[in-house]
Amino acid sequence: MNFKEILDTFPIIDHLTGLNVKQDGEIIHNIPAIAGKLGSLRLYNALAEKFNGKLDRTSAQQGIDWFAEYVEDAKRNPGKHPNIDLLFKVLNEGLILELEVLKNS
Repeated sequence: MNFKEILDTFPIIDHLTGLNVKQDGEIIHNIPAIAGKLGSLRLYNALAEKFNGKLDRTSAQQGIDWFAEYVEDAKRNPGKHPNIDLLFKVLNEGLILELEVLKNS
């Protein structure tokens, strides 16, 4: 299954304005609902739903599995795929972060 096929299995995100990743209550990463970021937003939203808003080693590994077709490129080109880089960081550092879904008011 390619990335688009995986994305098609996730909940729709039309009602979202973005997603914040928080560490100790502070926003450390944001994924806005804009062109070029919608796939990552949909994936991270699915992680938030599946793992009750927690980004830890287990949920980060799931994210990497879902991003599979881009993982090797992300490893070869740090910074090119910041949303995958964050998952690597969670795995490597054993972080436990919060996923805050931002909805339209």
